Amino acid sequence: MTPQKPYLIRAIHEWLLDNACTPYILVNTKFEGVEVPLEFVRDNRIVLNIEPEAVRDLNISNDWISFSARFAGKPMDIFIPTLAVQAIYGKENNEGMFFPEDDLPPPETTPPEPTKPKAEDTSSKPGGRPSLKVVK
Repeated sequence: MTPQKPYLIRAIHEWLLDNACTPYILVNTKFEGVEVPLEFVRDNRIVLNIEPEAVRDLNISNDWISFSARFAGKPMDIFIPTLAVQAIYGKENNEGMFFPEDDLPPPETTPPEPTKPKAEDTSSKPGGRPSLKVVK
């Protein structure tokens, strides 16, 4: 079975929008692959507004949440593994879903040891960002 969390995030996001609430997500920034503006991180967490008027190209997939937004006037692409999301809730009333931390795997604090020498490993990309390939 696939994890329930991304399905719940998408459902709560839609529910909040249907009820005229501003959807916020609380993200644990210690997870590998989280790309957010570091100047807004407090205690290894950041709250992000994912309302359609605040973001562009929002994609909530089973593995990643990605979008573009402006922070202090600067555009930035945001990438968040769904495992790093600790909550999705409405700004106006705090209604939503808070995910228990004990359900999450521990965040990676050190990079894993490579199994091959670095010279041979040309297929991996740094940062763990999702990418697309053109196949002909």
